[in-house]
Amino acid sequence: MRIAVFICLLIAPLLAVAQPDTVKPTPSPRLDPARIDLGALIECRGDLEEFRYLGPARVDPLQAVALGWRPLPQANLFMTEYALVRPISVFGQVTQHIAFTADNVIAVLDLPDPRPLAQQLALETAIDTADKAMFGKELVSEETLDPVSGTAYIRSVVLNVSNVASHPGKTLLGCSYSLDLAEDPEAAADTATAPGLEASPR
Repeated sequence: MRIAVFICLLIAPLLAVAQPDTVKPTPSPRLDPARIDLGALIECRGDLEEFRYLGPARVDPLQAVALGWRPLPQANLFMTEYALVRPISVFGQVTQHIAFTADNVIAVLDLPDPRPLAQQLALETAIDTADKAMFGKELVSEETLDPVSGTAYIRSVVLNVSNVASHPGKTLLGCSYSLDLAEDPEAAADTATAPGLEASPR
């Protein structure tokens, strides 16, 4: 079960079609998109607020150009890609090629094999076959309460390294930031005891 959940955590950021966030971002006057450290975001040292504040640039080419990002042809249906004017360093790897999915910010690296980098970062293996390699680690998983409504959410931050068929010879190094509604304990208990879902006798 744990492996299945872990694979979902890694695959969802890479395959998710851009959709509205579960929780609406709250603009902060302290944030300036031009000053957000992309390298830190990709290394999972940023936060959800910073990631969301880049939203306009992720979907609007004019906003991206204003930040010095050059839109690139979309080689992958689920990724929006940009070339940077100035290179960034991510875990010692230098690149000017970045990409976004719905909740993932990615550095596209000139590394044909993602495995050495995944080993360097002590990531767990989700998939490792001749054609596909995917590694990751959930760095943050914590419950947070909305101060106004009292609604419980789960904040998750996942570091991931993988390859993808649309980018041969490249390694994708990214971080996903998400905030989702916490599961209702009573609903979870009802589901666990629903007919046909009881634990099987030993």
